Amino acid sequence: MSKILVIGSVALDSITTPSGCTKEILGGSATYFSIGASFFTAVNLVATVGTDFPAEHKSLIKSF
Repeated sequence: MSKILVIGSVALDSITTPSGCTKEILGGSATYFSIGASFFTAVNLVATVGTDFPAEHKSLIKSF
């Protein structure tokens, strides 16, 4: 099976809409691409995050 190497941004997004606001949800273009690609092949993700990046988000990223 082939693998894809993704190098890009992983971020915490805050989204405000007329129906409400969410803060610090997992986002970033590399995150979205990696999740989508993981349905088809193995993914290796390279990104920089701060020491305060939530552990639950790290666990999710490691799962794909």
